[in-house]
Amino acid sequence: MAEKSSTRASFWCGLLLLLLSSSACFYRVVVARSDGENGTSDAKILLAATGEAGTLGSVPVASRDVTGEGIVVDSDAIVDEDVDGAFPSLEGMLQWAIGNSDPVKLKEKANDVQRMSAEELDARRLEIKELVDKLKMPSDADLMKISIGDLNNSSTSVEDRQRALNELLELVEPIDNANDLVKLGGLVTVIGELNHSAPQLRTTSAWILGKASQNNPHVQHQALSLGALKALMKMVHSCSVEESLKAMYAISALIRNNAYGQELFLAEAGCEMLQELLRNSSVDLRLQKKTVQMIADLAEFQLEENAPFWDLPLFRSPIFFKSLVNLLSFSDIDIQEKALMAIGSLLRLPNSEMLAVGDPCGLERALDAMTAQIISAKEESYTKDLEDLCRQVRAIFLKKQETKPSVSTI
Repeated sequence: MAEKSSTRASFWCGLLLLLLSSSACFYRVVVARSDGENGTSDAKILLAATGEAGTLGSVPVASRDVTGEGIVVDSDAIVDEDVDGAFPSLEGMLQWAIGNSDPVKLKEKANDVQRMSAEELDARRLEIKELVDKLKMPSDADLMKISIGDLNNSSTSVEDRQRALNELLELVEPIDNANDLVKLGGLVTVIGELNHSAPQLRTTSAWILGKASQNNPHVQHQALSLGALKALMKMVHSCSVEESLKAMYAISALIRNNAYGQELFLAEAGCEMLQELLRNSSVDLRLQKKTVQMIADLAEFQLEENAPFWDLPLFRSPIFFKSLVNLLSFSDIDIQEKALMAIGSLLRLPNSEMLAVGDPCGLERALDAMTAQIISAKEESYTKDLEDLCRQVRAIFLKKQETKPSVSTI
């Protein structure tokens, strides 16, 4: 096994030395032995790069004797010799090859490289380039093309379609890859999967759209223009909780800080959907959290400078507001926090005085009860932030009570 490893390593090391030597500088290998003050044959293999400008310096690639023969290898560079190909880079391959090569043969190969003429080096460079291209891992774009091709193939099984979607899910998170998904036609393909009969495919497709659209106006606009929002809003009412959650996640990502998306959402009866999800006690708590977060996002966006303002009757409805206030009595800290944020944002909107004057929704009592709960709680890691948020909402509420209410149009 050791002889096999050494032969294999010598081959790769020679190949890589030829590859490196074909660049603007050439590489030489120096085997330097120590004075053996510890009684061991401690050797180091150094690579020195010398170009037209002179010696750039010696770079140690080895630090520990692992062979007992004076060959010292960086322990981080050791690769399982039985694993075919698993090299993260040319540098990693070179380190492995050096660490597993006979130093005498290694020096001979380095000398052979230096004796080659320019024409011979060019010829070998082309040969090596072809070999390296064959070994090269496919890019993210290449992997996306494969997955998109599988999805566009009508004969692909549900299992293989799921595999292709899972691969896209991993690939689209970086913004550049998300933009490539659009360029490669994958966005159209993924949106088409929202109408597949298999719920798991619809769920993963919604998840992909949510990831790709996060803080990405380009993908948001493209997905909205392709009709993704309507399909996602239909999926929110699915019997599958996971499908509903991923659909709500994707909707939030598509319309967050996007005036065009919010306009489409409202045109597709988005307010009615929010009201139904908030008031229905049978709705999964996780879905209610996403609903409350979306309400807060919508209200907060309208408070931003130069943002379009839609005077939504729902946001001025005491019945709707009361549904949010009721969430403050929940034992779940996360939904309490989200409800406080939504309440504060709604109270800051114009024409929301009717939600505060006379306290028709019992907000002050709810805040008192929540404050008492916070004071009695022993977990101080979160209570201070929650108490501060309670205090901020109360201040907004009291200030709003001083404002003369406008005439209701509800």
